[in-house]
Amino acid sequence: MTEYGPRPVDRRLPTEEARDLLTLVRELAEREIRSTAGEEEDAGRFPRETFTLLSESGLLSLPYDEEFGGGGQPYEVYLQVVEELAAARLTVGLGVSVHTLACHALAGFGTKEQRAEHLPDMLGGGLLGAYCLSEPSSGSDAASLTTRATREGDTWTLEGTKAWTTHGGVADFYTVLARTGGSGAHGITAFLVPGDAEGLSAAAPERKMGMKGSPTAQLHFDAVRIPDARRLGDEGQGFAIALSALDSGRLGIAACAIGVAQAALDEALAYTAERQQFGRPILDFQGLRFMLADMATQIEAGRALYLTAARLRDAGLPFSKEAAMAKLFCTDTAMRVTTDAVQLLGGYGYTLDFPAERYMREAKVLQIVEGTNQIQRMVIARHLAGPETR
Repeated sequence: MTEYGPRPVDRRLPTEEARDLLTLVRELAEREIRSTAGEEEDAGRFPRETFTLLSESGLLSLPYDEEFGGGGQPYEVYLQVVEELAAARLTVGLGVSVHTLACHALAGFGTKEQRAEHLPDMLGGGLLGAYCLSEPSSGSDAASLTTRATREGDTWTLEGTKAWTTHGGVADFYTVLARTGGSGAHGITAFLVPGDAEGLSAAAPERKMGMKGSPTAQLHFDAVRIPDARRLGDEGQGFAIALSALDSGRLGIAACAIGVAQAALDEALAYTAERQQFGRPILDFQGLRFMLADMATQIEAGRALYLTAARLRDAGLPFSKEAAMAKLFCTDTAMRVTTDAVQLLGGYGYTLDFPAERYMREAKVLQIVEGTNQIQRMVIARHLAGPETR
């Protein structure tokens, strides 16, 4: 990062409280996260202490009710916090989104007793969550999952393997979707599983091209026994719970994508203002200025799209189509913008000495997680034209 540093985003926020919150988050990100992000990612270090700090600061609870220790903030504000954190380090921004996703089933579908018992610690007690839906043979086709939960009296026994679990092996709790009935979407139920449950183990983290500081691992459930009191929602309601969570989770990924794209634009602007060729800064050359203009326009369009979806959610209106559009557009934007940032830095963009190459590697995964962008197009098309005929 050059001496120019990132520029503050001109945000339209609903309250002065929200503006103060975003200022606090930006200062925290600059002080505690950004300066060591590259070194930490290269070393593959998971920043657990950062998540502890975020929990203590109330930043892991923002979109949830104050009654159970939440921040009581609208999604419109929460997502802009995620964007700022992702701009500083994607491992942190995406980790906050995943934690929020892991809390969704309990907050939205748990009983009042369940929420009172578990939510305060999950939201502000230093705990970190993970979400277990995908399996080795069921990714996009999540309804075909095979991890099974069998009931005996008031106890459930879980058997199977989950894949691509962010925070796998380091989380304190897992929201797990398991089959309790027949095949298809209606035979799935949600459970809240402690991270230290007997019979639960994590494989070695996947070796990834980016986000090396964020562990992604398979989880093995070998006769993991949990009480019925940790079942979330009704039996067979799990897939509906999962889809509800994913609509919100896709907005988190969209915000992460815009954060990464904004960081890449900031780096490209700073570099091109400083780099001299032919006796003047390369920022003076029209071809490069046009590239920067396109990058900025795409970022602003993506930000507006995810915020529009968030405002629909905050108003209690349907937002599934808009969430899919935001996830699709924002993550494709991140890939384009980070690729262009590498190009603008020239040979230096391809070196480890500048963060542009890291942003480019990190952007790619955002087109895959929380439903690939091909799946997003399917979701959008179904809203436009109805289900596919068979």
